[in-house]
Amino acid sequence: MTTVIETLATKRIVVCCGPGGVGKTTVSSALALRLAETGKRVCVLTIDPARRLSDALGIETLDDSPRVVPGVRQGSLKAAMLSTAGTFDALIDRYAENPEQAAQIKANRLYQNLATSLSGMQEYMAIEKLNELTNDDSIDIVVLDTPPTRNALDVITAPSRLTRFLENRIFRALLSPTTSYLRVISIATRSVLTSLGSIAGAELVDDAVAFFQAFHGMEQGFAERATSMREILGSYLTAYVLVTSPRLDAIEEAHYFADQLSKATLTTNAMIVNRVLSGFLGPDIPDSLIARNDELGHLAQVAQDLRRAAEDGRDAIEDLARAIGPTPVISLAYQQGDIHSIEGLRDLGAQLI
Repeated sequence: MTTVIETLATKRIVVCCGPGGVGKTTVSSALALRLAETGKRVCVLTIDPARRLSDALGIETLDDSPRVVPGVRQGSLKAAMLSTAGTFDALIDRYAENPEQAAQIKANRLYQNLATSLSGMQEYMAIEKLNELTNDDSIDIVVLDTPPTRNALDVITAPSRLTRFLENRIFRALLSPTTSYLRVISIATRSVLTSLGSIAGAELVDDAVAFFQAFHGMEQGFAERATSMREILGSYLTAYVLVTSPRLDAIEEAHYFADQLSKATLTTNAMIVNRVLSGFLGPDIPDSLIARNDELGHLAQVAQDLRRAAEDGRDAIEDLARAIGPTPVISLAYQQGDIHSIEGLRDLGAQLI
């Protein structure tokens, strides 16, 4: 029978998604290491600006340039952390027709605000970074560590939303570098610009028009890459791994995400349940022992509480597994303390088979 790792090793992208607070970044790192040590060249990319990925890998700092992770026995492992503004700047430099156009765009005040504060920009740039890494000949598999569930859905749908935006008539009109074309913009478009001018000032509108006109010629590349990534994310080249924990709220969130993937005609290729208390399953602790008014009685009560928590978690996992079946389910035992080394990730990854 083919294992989950063997299946994932045939993919180009592995998207790890799920609720927050379940150890998703640690699991993504362990999964990436396990895939690398099958002989693959792997890059793990996190969208989370926190230091969780560098902490898990035992690396002091990470940025949007993939960095080699030392200590891998075979294959290779790189790691990167998305920088929204840095990725946007690099895209402008790479795809502008000339350095002058790139400088004009990056000096524009609207661009400077877009690069850091526009809603959805992080997700758009995540897709652009994913596109860059996927087309890197030195990388076989990209493991994407996404934000908590609902934000992860924004990442997956970003290519479609970006394509719709780039095809919008008003956007297309603003891209035109000629005043003659602006004169034939629809009444609705002129109304939008007039309203913007009265609310935010003519200077902001001038910045907006200048930005869109400086952007002229680059939009086709954005649209083509968005279309390409939409196709890859929906193809057999991409696997979706749902990471959760036995917590009831995490199980409910994982169920929601699996349902959303299904509605998008995407397959949940595996479910990894982290921090499972399976070692505490067993017979009830005798009431006579729990009733003791001493340290042994206290320990018996704690053991009984852990047994019940393990049982509740097991039942919740089984319910979720039935709901998303026949998806393979892997349980990872509860780890005391956080993991901050390759050795710790390797031990955790050993459970993935």
